[in-house]
Amino acid sequence: MREELLAILEKNSRIDFKELAVLLGVSEEQVLTEISALEKEGIICGYHTLINWEKTSIEKVNALIEVKVTPQRGQGFDRIAERIYNYPEVKAVYLISGSYDLLVTLEEKTLKEIANFVSDKLSTLESVLSTATHFILKKYKDHGTIINQNRTDNREVITP
Repeated sequence: MREELLAILEKNSRIDFKELAVLLGVSEEQVLTEISALEKEGIICGYHTLINWEKTSIEKVNALIEVKVTPQRGQGFDRIAERIYNYPEVKAVYLISGSYDLLVTLEEKTLKEIANFVSDKLSTLESVLSTATHFILKKYKDHGTIINQNRTDNREVITP
């Protein structure tokens, strides 16, 4: 039940508990107990809403910043990653393979704010050797959801 529950919640965290119980073939109480356990174990880390900001009047600029760092003895990349993810501007930090070590995602109002973050905060950290900033110009798919998909109603019309 656990894997199936997680798969369903990952696609739709707003699903009704009663509907979850029916889909999983268990009681609503079992669903609530399992979700509570998953939260306590840190398997479910949070619930988020995916917003298409392009359809609002709110300006947002997203950037991916590759960061090359010197790992610290005994702590590897963890300590520098923690310093970076504690900045409120930072949306995500990933340890990656390839030419760079970390991938940092930012969301700000302007390109200048992102540039200032990189030059004033990120590049000045002792362990940071270099950075490469990439601005997201358009999102096609995010968190498994297609953005700006032309949704057509494929339901059949039933008339009496």
